[in-house]
Amino acid sequence: MSNTVFLNGGFLPQEQAFVPVMDRGFIFGDGVYEVIPVYGGRLFRLDEHLQRLQHSLDCVRLANPMTHAEWADILQRLVRENGDGEQSVYLQVTRGHAPRDHAFPLDAKPTIFISSAPLKPVATELLKNGVAAITLEDIRWKYCHIKAIALLPNILLRQQAIDAEAQEAILIRDGVVTEGAARNVLIVTEGVIKTPHKGPFLLPGITRDLVLELAATHGLAHEECRFGPETLARAEEIWLTSSTRELVSVTRLDGKPVGGGRPGAVWQQMYTLYQGYKQALIAGAVE
Repeated sequence: MSNTVFLNGGFLPQEQAFVPVMDRGFIFGDGVYEVIPVYGGRLFRLDEHLQRLQHSLDCVRLANPMTHAEWADILQRLVRENGDGEQSVYLQVTRGHAPRDHAFPLDAKPTIFISSAPLKPVATELLKNGVAAITLEDIRWKYCHIKAIALLPNILLRQQAIDAEAQEAILIRDGVVTEGAARNVLIVTEGVIKTPHKGPFLLPGITRDLVLELAATHGLAHEECRFGPETLARAEEIWLTSSTRELVSVTRLDGKPVGGGRPGAVWQQMYTLYQGYKQALIAGAVE
């Protein structure tokens, strides 16, 4: 059965969805996006995702084509059309179809595309044993806080990790850890959860923020701070967070074990809290 997508005002089967070849998203990567997980038919932290979408649109000087309520209605309908349950919803807005010119077009209408795919749980083996990561120089641009669709640098970095039989590249810029090629980074040192400050060199992750909220609610020591590759290498635990991959532990970094080479006790505690939050979402106890 074909998935239903939303394109420029209408719902239709995915194989019938097309955009003009001169769309600026295709020609220039001129657009922004969001990825929203769905658990039990409920959109995960929708307000926060739409706030981040608004931030990205503002940064690229693209007017939001919909109100918060309109986005919510369309997203919820798409989830229903695709059977509720667990899904990963992809939302993209580009500057639209116009003759190729670097300057902003004066009268282009934004292209709005939303799709959904089944959300697969993180493999039990990865939760049990953790994942491998490598460190690489952060070669990306200076506006990584914008969730832009032009992701070629991230793709090249992540492929380097895959080529090295690792699941993620942790990026270093001017001697400071920023984030992963596709995920935020947290560490545990002396029992304290630490993560880089928000800023132009990393994406403000929705899952990252929830982890910090859960730490605050449950009395776990945590802070936002700068740290370099030496601190990363000495960390007792290293975590990666993202909306669809949730929270996983890095147990090998640059070929060496992290901590005891197994997911640590603080990660186990946070993972349990995170899963509890998801169950509360499904039950309708949280938004």
